[in-house]
Amino acid sequence: MKKIAVLTSGGDAPGMNAAVRAVVRTALYNGLEVMGVYRGYNGLINGDLEPMTLRSVSEIIHRGGTMLHTARSPEFRTEEGIMKAVETCRKNDIDGVVVIGGDGSFRGAQDLSRHGISCIGIPCTIDNDIACCDRTIGYDTAMNTAMELVDKLRDTAQSHDRCSVIEVMGRRAGYIALNVGIAVGAISILVPEIPYDVEKDVIDRILAAAQTGKQHFIVMVAEGVGGSTELAHHIEKQTGFETRATIFGHVQRGGRPTLCDRVLASRLGDEAVQLLLAGKSNRVVTVRNDQITDYDIEEALAMKKTLDTNLYRMAHEISL
Repeated sequence: MKKIAVLTSGGDAPGMNAAVRAVVRTALYNGLEVMGVYRGYNGLINGDLEPMTLRSVSEIIHRGGTMLHTARSPEFRTEEGIMKAVETCRKNDIDGVVVIGGDGSFRGAQDLSRHGISCIGIPCTIDNDIACCDRTIGYDTAMNTAMELVDKLRDTAQSHDRCSVIEVMGRRAGYIALNVGIAVGAISILVPEIPYDVEKDVIDRILAAAQTGKQHFIVMVAEGVGGSTELAHHIEKQTGFETRATIFGHVQRGGRPTLCDRVLASRLGDEAVQLLLAGKSNRVVTVRNDQITDYDIEEALAMKKTLDTNLYRMAHEISL
């Protein structure tokens, strides 16, 4: 192992830069050359890469987004696209690739590994939907961003005796919605993993809380549930409370990463390089019970992550 490459792929997440920084500096410290690949697998297909130095990653640990940029790559899903990426690696004497991204990015790493390019994946997605790890890079920052935005909305909701229906990101996973909902005292939390009845779990709870004197409400909706605008109209019609829907959207992907995400990214970035130095390939490096470990990518992708139903029960009981 003499030269490696690092790329960021899929949706961006706070902490990607911290992970890139850790990969580059760990590799250089251990005598490896490092190439930065721009715009994910597209960059690997098109040869859009350049050598990285210690100074290439200065002043990025605190920045959101990714200095290497990112992109979806339909071409890489074809065998022809994969072979172009493999040829780029061989042409540039790249022995291994660190892929920072989500499950789709890891499937790409599998394809490269299949053709003899050693690959290590680092889980980085705000959705926290990768089952092999306790938390993914970017998740903590996204939750804190959403919480701060809800706190601001609460001020105006309280002033107007209003109900706010707030939709947060997470793709098909409800982890952001559940935890932020608890943190802001949402009256109802709707997530795709748990069945719900709008009348019983939203309308009745608002009316019951109103009977005790509560005059403003927050309803948290996961992206995988959707329909926030329609729900807001229904709540207003059934309860008489003025109700507004707010969809946070991609603002949750941005911003400075939290301490938690910066440290996690640094740990995983370092370990990814250590695995390559040890001759490992087709692995995902993760954190379980605050310990760094790694899994075969196929095994990692086959794992199923479940929402903490006890946490959901608690949120239901303490939010009236």
